[in-house]
Amino acid sequence: MQVVAAIKIVPDDQDIQVAADRSLDFSKARPVVSEYDLNALEAAVQLAAATGGSAIAVTAGAASIDDSKTKKNVLARGMEALYLTADDACADMDAYATAQVLAPMVEDLDGWDVVLVGDGSAALYANQTGAQLAARLNVPYVAGAIALEEDGGSLKVRRKTEDEVEVLSVPLPAVVSVLPEAAAPRIPGMKDILAAGKKPMEAVALAEAPAAALEVVSCKAPVQAERAMEVYDATDAGAVEKFAAALKAAL
Repeated sequence: MQVVAAIKIVPDDQDIQVAADRSLDFSKARPVVSEYDLNALEAAVQLAAATGGSAIAVTAGAASIDDSKTKKNVLARGMEALYLTADDACADMDAYATAQVLAPMVEDLDGWDVVLVGDGSAALYANQTGAQLAARLNVPYVAGAIALEEDGGSLKVRRKTEDEVEVLSVPLPAVVSVLPEAAAPRIPGMKDILAAGKKPMEAVALAEAPAAALEVVSCKAPVQAERAMEVYDATDAGAVEKFAAALKAAL
């Protein structure tokens, strides 16, 4: 089974700076794989290994994502190849635009069976890229997967909802978004990192600039809440009750 992991590379939130007007400065933030897509990468590798197939990663974004360290990080996690579109026309894409760019990249991969995406991106967490991509590829889409298994030409998916766990049989090809519990990301060893430099990394040219469906009016950090600065000493009489009352009043 040929498994494709469609991932997003985002600015590391630890490096994002907040200005006095609450605007966000990404200039010093290094590119990293979105936290939720690490689960998709691992799930893709495990599914490919279980079926004797291959796992390939695809991604698209601004020119800054063409970063050697980040690309090696992707390939060191078990991917056999990485296809990347790095163009400033792809900066700040919404899910609709992302699907426009990723769909042709997936279609150019001969014999692909399933595309795995993370539950959402660390940047926007819109939960829409998988659905938009499936619509463009004209294949079934399943969200909330916690386990995947090949089942005689189809894919058996354990899907978690708010109230229960469903077991679905999905015809292939398909797109599936996975929850974090689907697969814990591996920590690449030195051998994996060194081997990653020898794996194929192919740059895919952007055919045309994608059109967004959403307009971002502003993006600012939330206003910081004032702290009450109430301190309770557990050894004082009634301190626990006072703490509980203050906590209840703040909720």
